[in-house]
This record gives sequence, C-alpha cells and structure tokens, in this order.
Amino acid sequence: MELIDQLTNLASRAQKQIFHIQTEEATKNALVMPFINALGYNVFDPTEVVPEFVCDIGTKKGEKIDYAIVRDGKPIILIECKHVGGDLHINHASQLFRYFHVTEARIAVLTNGVTYRLFTDLEQPNKMDERPFMEFDLFNFQENDVAEIKKLSKASFNIEDMLFAAYNLKYMRAFKKYFDEQYTQPSTDFTHFISKQIYDGVLTPKLKEQFSILVHRAFHQFLNDKITMRLRSAMVDTNSQALLVADLPAAPAAEAASVAAEASTSDKGIETTVEETEGFMIVRAILRKTVAVNRVVMRDVQSYCGILLDDNNRKPICRLHFNGSKKFVTLFDVEGGERVDIASLDDLYGMASRIRAAVQRHEAKPVEAASN
Repeated sequence: MELIDQLTNLASRAQKQIFHIQTEEATKNALVMPFINALGYNVFDPTEVVPEFVCDIGTKKGEKIDYAIVRDGKPIILIECKHVGGDLHINHASQLFRYFHVTEARIAVLTNGVTYRLFTDLEQPNKMDERPFMEFDLFNFQENDVAEIKKLSKASFNIEDMLFAAYNLKYMRAFKKYFDEQYTQPSTDFTHFISKQIYDGVLTPKLKEQFSILVHRAFHQFLNDKITMRLRSAMVDTNSQALLVADLPAAPAAEAASVAAEASTSDKGIETTVEETEGFMIVRAILRKTVAVNRVVMRDVQSYCGILLDDNNRKPICRLHFNGSKKFVTLFDVEGGERVDIASLDDLYGMASRIRAAVQRHEAKPVEAASN
C-alpha cells in the first residue's frame, strides 16, 4: 500500500479515536506507532525502533526519549511525543535539544500524534534549530507533503538528501509566510521595493501612502485573477476540442460576481466573501462531469456557506465554514456530514471524490422536495 493511502487510513481512524485518547501513552499507541510503522519501520523490532531510548547527558544518567529510529545500531531519527492536542511549542522540546546534541541523529521530531514538527541543525552544526523545517498535519495534508515525509521512510532515508530537502523546505516555508504577511498588509519596505520597480521619480511621503494602497489592491487583484483563470481552466474539458469557454453556463469571473452580489443583497447581515464564492466555483468545477452545474447552488447563511443540489436543503453537498479562525468544510457523502479542516482552497480539489460521492448519494435515493 502506498504511503499516502496508509496515512489517509490512519487519519480516518484517528478522527474516530481522538476523543477517546486520554493519555500520552495512548497517543503513542494509537497514533505515533502506526505513523512510524507507515514509514516502513517495524515498531516491534528493537534493531529498528527503540522505545524509551536511553541517552546519558553529562552528569544526567538514564535520560530517555520516547523513540529512536536506528540504523546499524546508531540513532538516525529522534521522536519526542506529547499528548494528543498538546502544545508543541519549542519550549516543550528541551529533551530533544539535549539528545540531539549528544547523539549522531540529524533529524528530530516533536509530535502530539496529529501534528509532526521536523527539526535538524541547519543554523549551527550539532545544535537543533529552534524552528522546524517542516510541519506535517495528519488531518490536513496534500500529496507534496507526503512526498517530503516519505524521505523519512526506511526505504528512502538518506541523510544527505534529507538535509538538502530540509534546507529547501525551511526557506520555502519562510518565503510563503512572508508572502502571506505582505498579502494581508504590505510592509513599508515591500511597498517601497515594488514602487521603485514601476516608478522612476522621487517617492514623496504622499506617493508612498498612495502606492501602499495601490500595491495592496494590486496584489489581491493579481491573485484573484489567477484563481479565476484556474477555475476557468478547470471547468473546460481539456480532452474535448469542441467544448469552448463560451459554452459554459457563465464565465467564472462574471458568475462569481453575480452569485456574490445576489447572496449579499438577498439576506441582510450575510456577506458572501470572495473566498466563499471561489470555493463554490471550485465545487462546481469538480462536479461538472457528474451533474449539470446549474443544479449546484450556493446558499449563504450566518454561520456557513452551503452548497446544495437543486437548491434543496435536503440535498446538501458540502458546507464552507470560512468565517472563523480555523477554516473547515462539512462533507455530506456520509449521513449527518463530516468535518474536514482545510488550510487553503486548494484542499477542496483533494476532496473531489467525496464531493462527487455526496451528489451521487442524493441521486441514488429520492429526496422529498423542500420548500425554498
């Protein structure tokens, strides 16, 4: 079985078990050991995985770390576990810091069974970095995340390749964080840099103020245009030369604006965001080959944005919960619906099979018409 399938199965089991896991030991047994096993290491073979790995540090004897993955008798990966849901702040990684310094391991993992934070020593040799080079979320991962985690597996582990990947991942993560900050609120330095690429004159205080607003708007508009183009591409059948964009029910940009305007004016106090509209369009794109897209309708309410089949509230496809600090989607391919946390709109594409299954579930059985 492929690693992505094993992790998907583990995530599914974990979501059902997580509320019954009361101790750190239960976290290890139910979540961490299956994760290590998925990486190809035999958790019951002490030549591969050593639980309660003993490491003497100076005058401290008998210090232990939860797991050490070993090769040729030497530790290559150290794993420290916390209770599921527990805080993984770097201040709680003191044992990893100490053990990392006195062992030959170059990779350290701090986990609560759901989130896995990976560390190495990119900043100073033989001293564990304070910031992880990667974070893997068992309940919210994509294929590229699995490709990176696979580098830890028994079959693929190579310390030089791992360190090269760690270097790239660390700075990619930092760049993405910077872009996100500039997208939200461009800094003075960022605005100045961009402005100097466009404007040759002297940047007076008044111009700087004006450009700050324009850079912010341009950044948002640029990304929104890119998303619109992606949605347009998704809704066109690339395998059929006969299908033209003009034949679609409406151009995504125009339809998105129309849907948002209609929703925002029909219900007082309810504001349909651009993100909700884009999510709706992604769902429509996913379902284009499953059902006529004009049957897929959005209904926005105070607490979530609902997507229905035939505008019938007895036929929910999914609900977009984008207004809180933690974004998630409720999928209705199962009775009563199931919550799935997401990090970005891209995650909706990973739910395509479940979104289609929700429609197929409604189509398979008659549903009593509901009043609109």
